[in-house]
Amino acid sequence: MMLPTLIAPIASLLDKLIPDPQARNAAKLELLRLESTRDLDATRAQLQAIVAEAQSTDRWTARARPGFLYVMYALLLWSIPMGLLAAIEPHLAESVARGMTAYLRGIPEELYALFGTGYLGYTAARAWGKAKGVEK
Repeated sequence: MMLPTLIAPIASLLDKLIPDPQARNAAKLELLRLESTRDLDATRAQLQAIVAEAQSTDRWTARARPGFLYVMYALLLWSIPMGLLAAIEPHLAESVARGMTAYLRGIPEELYALFGTGYLGYTAARAWGKAKGVEK
């Protein structure tokens, strides 16, 4: 994908390099067309990857992205009952929050690093496989 900030300098360079106004305008139009084609191709590739994951017969592959989002939704929605609990029983809500914090701090940092590395490795391997055409 071409950066939008590069188009103006390249167009300025075309003004200096191509003396004929018609040829210069044609070159600028071609530059814009190439940029939009690359953007469209990149978007198409991303959508194909998402559709391929969703249509996969492997349940783990098809549900990996939605499953991760469901966990994030659950964490966000947990704030609603905690907010109500904090309004009714502030001390109880504070105790629950302290307990959750203590639990999460009890998990070794190496385990968080392992999960993050594994998740990033998984997504990188999937992207590489799809780019090479090995996976669908």
